[in-house]
Amino acid sequence: MDNVNLTDNFLIAMPALEDPYFSHALVYICEHNENGALGIIVNRPIDMDLAGLFEKIDIKLENEALAKLPVYFGGPVQLDRGFVLHRPIGHWQSTLAVNAEIGLTSSRDVLASVAKDGLPTEIIVSLGYSGWDAGQLEDELAQNSWLTVPAKSTILFDLPPEERLPAAMQKLGISFSQLSDVAGHA
Repeated sequence: MDNVNLTDNFLIAMPALEDPYFSHALVYICEHNENGALGIIVNRPIDMDLAGLFEKIDIKLENEALAKLPVYFGGPVQLDRGFVLHRPIGHWQSTLAVNAEIGLTSSRDVLASVAKDGLPTEIIVSLGYSGWDAGQLEDELAQNSWLTVPAKSTILFDLPPEERLPAAMQKLGISFSQLSDVAGHA
């Protein structure tokens, strides 16, 4: 499992994964290399919408259509910092290009553009991210803590959060109820 690159893939938490942060989580992997991995949990909205977030960070939300969009718990790392998963990539101060169409931006300019112009049009805003040190994700995969499946942008941006995990699992041809919380090796 040394040369696996899960950038632009979904991680589906297995029932045996006992970390409460990741129970029933669908994580979109934005970067995976020899230094580790970074992802955003995309199916865990918190009790805050964009209107509330923009008020906290003192940005005037002019696009009222976006006011009720949820903010997500992206993971347990840097919970005080915002991350915007978006399509299209655009040109922002601090963007990680995940693939040709999706970017992850952590700079304030993307939020200002969302507030003023509604761009980028497709967004998932999270507080915090999910991170793994070098080799850590590979070890968790070897312990059967995660299922992996290639990501689809339609799952990210076209479905409500509660439908994203079932849709990703459907790509594997299984449902969550079919998963066992007992790991095994053949």
